[in-house]
Amino acid sequence: MSVFSVAYFSLFLIIAIGFVIGRIKIRGISLDISAVIFVALLFGHFGVIIPEEFQDVGLVLFIFTIGLQAGPGFFQVFRSRGAGLVAVALLLVSLAAATTIITAWLMDIDYHLAVGLFTGALTSTPGLAAAIDSTGSSLAPIGYGIAYPFGVIGVILFVRLLPKLLNVSIKKAEEEIDAQLLNIYPEVCNQHYVVENENIAGRTIGELQVRSMTGASISRVLAGGKAMTPTPGTVLQKGDMVRAVGSRKALYKVQLLIGSPTDHEIPLGADYEVQSILVTNKEVVNKTIGQLNLFSNYNATITRIRRSGIDIVPAENFHLRFGDKLLIAANKENISAVSTIFGNQEKKLSDTNMFPIAAGIVLGILVGRLQISFSENMIFSPGLAGGVLIVALILGHLGKTGPVIWSMSAAANQLLRQLGLLFFLAAVGTQAGAHLVETYMSYGINLFLAGIIITLLPMIISAFVAHYLLRINLLSLFGTLTGGMTSTPGLAAIDPMTDSNAPQIAYATVYPVAMVLLIIFVQILAKF
Repeated sequence: MSVFSVAYFSLFLIIAIGFVIGRIKIRGISLDISAVIFVALLFGHFGVIIPEEFQDVGLVLFIFTIGLQAGPGFFQVFRSRGAGLVAVALLLVSLAAATTIITAWLMDIDYHLAVGLFTGALTSTPGLAAAIDSTGSSLAPIGYGIAYPFGVIGVILFVRLLPKLLNVSIKKAEEEIDAQLLNIYPEVCNQHYVVENENIAGRTIGELQVRSMTGASISRVLAGGKAMTPTPGTVLQKGDMVRAVGSRKALYKVQLLIGSPTDHEIPLGADYEVQSILVTNKEVVNKTIGQLNLFSNYNATITRIRRSGIDIVPAENFHLRFGDKLLIAANKENISAVSTIFGNQEKKLSDTNMFPIAAGIVLGILVGRLQISFSENMIFSPGLAGGVLIVALILGHLGKTGPVIWSMSAAANQLLRQLGLLFFLAAVGTQAGAHLVETYMSYGINLFLAGIIITLLPMIISAFVAHYLLRINLLSLFGTLTGGMTSTPGLAAIDPMTDSNAPQIAYATVYPVAMVLLIIFVQILAKF
């Protein structure tokens, strides 16, 4: 069997054994997919090494899919809660740097070696590159090699145990995130109203501009005992009944404009239909609801939008995304034409176009190679992970550029993400395991203890400050800690713990900031 055949065989054997071990629960705690790295460490110790190419391929697939998923919500979260998350990242990296200085002084460790311990404890390859460049010493890579294995393992174990340490239920944290989302995207409700306001009697719906005035949509009208789909020319008279759809705040404004709510409901007319329609036509992606002018052209009203499991009240300036599910009310004669406009082809959601994935990763790799010079001795480069993440966040936020749709189905995203992180964990684990015992025999336990302290102490302090003082939600804290530690394996360990994408968004928010801070602190530590 050739060397590469052994590598392929070992790769999938590690993954298979890791999955089996990951399902074992002890007191309700299991390693899940992160068990792969522990199996890989053992294989690495016995001389089985997965080629580094698998690590890089796995890394870019995992990071790119994370960025695409987080992109649509990233910039909004950064504006609303970014300051708190970045503050925790700053605290975490600062504490790690301070711990490194104190530990090196107490244990009489060479500071060139300590800089390597710092970058290894925070699992930062770009940081190691900066450390080698700043110190010009061969001790930095040795320190990195000593601290790196526990830097990987320690973060995984810490985030897995964090809910127990803080005595917080993941389910409760998910409910808190859902409540926060309701503030951003209020619950969509419907209510019937009787037209009582004399000031609107005899005026058309177009003249009243109900949606712009209240934020709600009128989806049905009962006039003269006949139910109908409203048009801009529909005239409202006293005693008519309307059905409005919107947030509770918007419906209250409808009540002030039109009249009292009623428990009576408008029956569906023979020519009236309400249908759920998927946005799969790339020509309407990124267009606003107002630009489509459905109400005037087709007497059709979008009453609600469902995106990523969230119901959203439609607004004229709301940009549509590929995969949005629209609830549309219209005459039966028009519903087919409206459906054609949006595409409504479920098969397209499951189709995966590889061009956007490949093109996005190529752009990310190129961005990662850029070098920004702050001074003669301080050069910053995003690196492979940073470049791919930055590009994926931007593309995920844009959704579409020209004819190219950057989003992908949830199933395709999940498959590529899991495949990527499995490759990454297996390769990282075998490479770290290969030198674990050798390093211990050469340098003794003190350096390992130093690496463990630099990994754990800043995380423990930062976690308690973030939870008890800053009141950061547990799921966001997961992403903040792993992003602050620049730990992709740590984020991978969180993936099976919750269906929420809050950890990924927090990770994406914090990771670029932590990477820059880490390189700055490397420059500072090197001066010692």
